[in-house]
Amino acid sequence: MAERLVAVPGIHAVALGGSRARGTHRPDSDWDLGLYYRGAPDLAALSALAREVQGSTVEVAGPGGWGPWVNGGAWLRVDGTPVDWILRDLDRVEAVWSDCRRGRYEVGVQPGHPLGFWSPAYPGEVALGHVLADTRGELTKLRAETLDYPEPLRKALADAAWEADFSVVSARKSAPSGDRLHVSLCLSRAFGILAQSLHAHHRTWCLNEKGALAAAAALPDTPAGFADRAGEALCGLDAAAVETAAEVVNDVRAVLTGTSAA
Repeated sequence: MAERLVAVPGIHAVALGGSRARGTHRPDSDWDLGLYYRGAPDLAALSALAREVQGSTVEVAGPGGWGPWVNGGAWLRVDGTPVDWILRDLDRVEAVWSDCRRGRYEVGVQPGHPLGFWSPAYPGEVALGHVLADTRGELTKLRAETLDYPEPLRKALADAAWEADFSVVSARKSAPSGDRLHVSLCLSRAFGILAQSLHAHHRTWCLNEKGALAAAAALPDTPAGFADRAGEALCGLDAAAVETAAEVVNDVRAVLTGTSAA
């Protein structure tokens, strides 16, 4: 499939991503294929190929069709197996990588990413993926670069933990009135930021919210009970839960600054 995809005008490379690439998949996990393109991919050719491999008509979303960060693509079922095609603008991925090497990143609004799409996910996907087809060697070269986690990005994402503290302070103001929506959003944001910061601290790519708490908890030096305490706070959503979250934030920030007792 990858070889046929790179024959489509505009598609330069295809990579296996997601849990299949990382070896964390279940038997029923999707197969995620990143379709790296330049310019405008030939959607008619992609639709024709999708229809051929699935055996029925498939809607292929063009660039921007799925939002500003998850460009577009298609959901297929091939012989009963879910296969996702996910478009990635190679020019934009390279631009984000350039920013990351300078310690710059952004968090954009994106459907399917309730805590926002963190731009370092682009180079992270390349680093953690497996290149299946690469007509000009561009993605292979980029992957070799992304295996070296940039120190400026590590520092920027570790420093971002200040916002987790800010989010807990905001939740503390809403908890007495029972505003569980605002409290839940604030605490979710706080824990999502901490997961990103902990991964960056260890120069490990964090791609999205899925499994992020458990993955962060498994990192060296992560405070004891990190994931359990975060889960407790997210279930409680009251004043006591906010104070639990505050303790978690303080413990993680101590690790990030090298001031923890451990």
